[in-house]
Amino acid sequence: MPNFEVVTAVAAPPDQVFAVCLDVQAHTRSMASSSERAVDGTIRGELSLGDTVTFQARHFGLTWRLKARITSYDRPRRFVDEQESGPFKRWHHAHHFEPDGAGGTLMRDVIDFASPLGPLGRAVDRILLSRYMPHLIRSRNAYLAGTFGDRRTGAADGEAGATDGEAGS
Repeated sequence: MPNFEVVTAVAAPPDQVFAVCLDVQAHTRSMASSSERAVDGTIRGELSLGDTVTFQARHFGLTWRLKARITSYDRPRRFVDEQESGPFKRWHHAHHFEPDGAGGTLMRDVIDFASPLGPLGRAVDRILLSRYMPHLIRSRNAYLAGTFGDRRTGAADGEAGATDGEAGS
């Protein structure tokens, strides 16, 4: 199953970063390039343990819906969202927030996912999604970090505020 990690430095304390990452409207604004919007469940405000939200977005010219539930919640250190229904066979997204020692936060996204359809899905994961998904998360994180003003840099790939590393595939 493909998995990856993206680390983003944010110039705000963990409790503030944690809150913005659970804010449905902030999430949809961060995904504006794919016309993402909340269409069911908790569609406004901050998500909490057990809450669900269904997002609708366009990727690869197709409209997709993904219903996610917050399955773990340890404010302000960690939360997990998992797909209940949608395009993936599996989607598990752990969000970690650690103080950086300078008043900011190191936000770490650890994502495990798998497409359906057996060998065909594994090929799609390897050829297409293994690049597309980290880029999507880096873009989302750059937007969210920017909501706090001065983004920190340090990305090897030149994207402000984000680095990523393969955790396996």
